[in-house]
Amino acid sequence: MKKTALFIAAAITAFLLCSCGNKSEKTESTEADSIYYLNFKPEAAQIYENIAKAYKEETGITLNVVTAASGTYEQTLKSEIAKADAPDIFQINGPKGYANWKNYCADLSDSEIYKHLNDKSLAISTEEGVFGIPYVVEGYGIICNEKIMNDYFALDTKKTDINSVGEINNFEKLSEVAEDMTAHKEKLGIKGVFASTGLKTGDAWRWHTHLANIPLYYEFMDNNIDLTGSQTKEIKFENDNQFKNIFDLYINYSTVEPKILGTKQTADSMAEFALGQCAMVQNGNWAWEQIKDVSGNTVREEDIRFIPIYTGHEGEENQGIAVGTENFLAINSKSSLQKQKLAADFIYWLFSSEKGKYFVTNELGFITPFDTFEENQKPSDPLAREVIRWMENDKVTNIPWNFTIFPGQNFKDEFGSYLLQYAQGKIKWEDVKTGVVEKWKSEQT
Repeated sequence: MKKTALFIAAAITAFLLCSCGNKSEKTESTEADSIYYLNFKPEAAQIYENIAKAYKEETGITLNVVTAASGTYEQTLKSEIAKADAPDIFQINGPKGYANWKNYCADLSDSEIYKHLNDKSLAISTEEGVFGIPYVVEGYGIICNEKIMNDYFALDTKKTDINSVGEINNFEKLSEVAEDMTAHKEKLGIKGVFASTGLKTGDAWRWHTHLANIPLYYEFMDNNIDLTGSQTKEIKFENDNQFKNIFDLYINYSTVEPKILGTKQTADSMAEFALGQCAMVQNGNWAWEQIKDVSGNTVREEDIRFIPIYTGHEGEENQGIAVGTENFLAINSKSSLQKQKLAADFIYWLFSSEKGKYFVTNELGFITPFDTFEENQKPSDPLAREVIRWMENDKVTNIPWNFTIFPGQNFKDEFGSYLLQYAQGKIKWEDVKTGVVEKWKSEQT
């Protein structure tokens, strides 16, 4: 009986050991076939869950999606990145975001998705490699109502020799057209060439951020400034006259007098454009929804165009619109090489497979910067199409969104205040420049 009992005990032990071994192998296999994506956009959480389900069905790989609560992404990433089961895919917010997370960003220069990036300059890269891939882009510039512009070009009494929107390729030509159109505004049925430059407190972002990005881009580029380092703690605003050029054009050939711009906001200028009271307005592709929803809108989809924000910088004939993003995908360099490969495979699947592209275009609604999308797989609204047109134009260099490194809201509010005081004639332009340079430095320290 003792021998029998010992035999049974040994058999049970062997069975349990075998079972445990099988369980361990299964767990390791499951972990090897899964990746963890930390999602930035709460509004897209359910969409990514659907994407994960489709990806599992198609590839057998499990995509575990965790979505950070609104406004908590950086905090969530700090917490999650320190765990043993850290995100394999996460997001960084421009060059400053890369500076914070560069120790966790794998080099993606050999990745398949990078090879299909239309404009390589959009990626976050250094001499060491490529560490952030933009996955959704937006663009801004000067939106034109081509019907009004063509009405002007058809006038027998016009004084310029410019005959199409496409011929406007620098500040000098834009200025000539704006001046002559103003002389003919009654014939054209407009109140001004440009919509009102809204400078109401809290709503001056088109100028202190988007417009300022153009001259500062050239300053950073001309001086070979590393946007991920400490060199951006100060600026010279050395292209302030270029900013002044276009700003003066906006406020002096407008639908309203400069002195009342403190009462105007973005919604006012978009309504003026939608109602045909002006021919041009500075804004981004997101503005189409606002334009078409204005009661009495007269702007047809086929008449809407983007031209670059020309400021008078040398060589701007080769400049495009401002195209960029604050959203870049990164792969965790601390993840195993197998996980890194699975992460790269998923990203490529999302932006190249038929099912992935369906989600991107129809569910997420992204303008993507990749050449994997066919014409019928791209967004349909006219301004989104314009952004894509400029992205695909290899004869120009589009301006990146360097305003992701700008100081915080206090700086921007002060900048907007200086611009309003200048427009109202209360301060000189030199005061604007001095204020911007000093405020930038004080906010960065």
